[in-house]
Amino acid sequence: MVEKERGPHPTLRIKGTKSRSLWGKKIVLGVTGSVAAVRAFELARELIRHGADVYSVMSKAATEIIHPYTLHYATGHEVITKLMGDIEHVEFLGMEGSADLFIIAPCTANTLNKIATGVSDTPVTIFATTAFGSGIPIIIVPAMHESMYNSPVLVENLEKLRRLGVIVLGPKIQEGLAKIVLIKEIILTTEHILSPQNLAGKRVLVTGGPTAEPIDPVRILTNRSSGRTGMEIAKEAYKQGAEVTLVHSKELKMMGINELRVETANEMIDTCMNELRRGYDVLISSAAIADFTVDPADVKISSGGDLHLHFTPTRKLIEEARNEFPELVIAGFKAETNVSEDELIRRARAKMEHYNLEMVVANDIGKGGIGTEENDVYILRKGAKDFKHVNGLKTLIAEEIVNELADMF
Repeated sequence: MVEKERGPHPTLRIKGTKSRSLWGKKIVLGVTGSVAAVRAFELARELIRHGADVYSVMSKAATEIIHPYTLHYATGHEVITKLMGDIEHVEFLGMEGSADLFIIAPCTANTLNKIATGVSDTPVTIFATTAFGSGIPIIIVPAMHESMYNSPVLVENLEKLRRLGVIVLGPKIQEGLAKIVLIKEIILTTEHILSPQNLAGKRVLVTGGPTAEPIDPVRILTNRSSGRTGMEIAKEAYKQGAEVTLVHSKELKMMGINELRVETANEMIDTCMNELRRGYDVLISSAAIADFTVDPADVKISSGGDLHLHFTPTRKLIEEARNEFPELVIAGFKAETNVSEDELIRRARAKMEHYNLEMVVANDIGKGGIGTEENDVYILRKGAKDFKHVNGLKTLIAEEIVNELADMF
């Protein structure tokens, strides 16, 4: 009987489709006996979509919630449910182990207490003990009932693990439960731990999204910006070790990123200038700040009939920032509509020279990019004759922008 040749595992089709931030990294995912174990499939796949190779280890209690076949399919690798002759814990997490990170998600109170006290009686706790002895980073994502989470014994053990260098994410207290945090928070923390720290010690201020100019208490003038680019740039700068503040009108709620919420152009500019006075190395001005504002009415304008509005130009953030902080590294954005590539580049260079910017990111929004998940941009650097053309997901574009900035330091 001739065996049928197997094709590539389905994980290969999704590897690196969202970003390459974890490319070449091997991550061991420990799963314990919480109902939140059902989220492990999604976490494994997301890690792979960012480029990682993922291997799973499960406690016996976890296998009673989800079958090991589930994680075998999710990762493309056999799941470790008991230690065999290959001494897998040493192979992955020993002194010369091949893994870069150990994530326990979800981590029950039982497992957390055992790890803190050195008990190694399940595959997951044995892997944790081995990682401690080898200095391999550990992320723990607790999930349990709130009353268990409030146990003074568990609180003490959590603090002990933090002192030992373990990264503890969450939990999210909701409905009387200490729930597992969002998958995107686990991904961002993983990227932060495993990414090159090219911006370590740098303070980066990012602006993002639209502003909204009130016409009356009900109506506003705004634009179609989704704010996605600013959020992705903020996350990428954090991954690479920067202390990041994001000024925008949206909501990100990601650990490690300070958010300042604003609405109008004046609020955006005043907030940024006040923040810059606290000492920053970089300003990335990706927000679509309104070019015009109006004097708003105090009461709702009646509908019907013609309405005439008087538009007043708004201030320019990069102009004020450059005038007050001549040494600040500033990256600006230049959006045009339906122009040729040569004209787009010419206008971007003109903006760069006028405001003495270190970088300009240019794109033609007449061809897409505003309010979407993807974009097509040109990255220009001060003093460089060439430019970089990047298209695709805004996560990938953010990586390129931050990498270019990191090269300046």
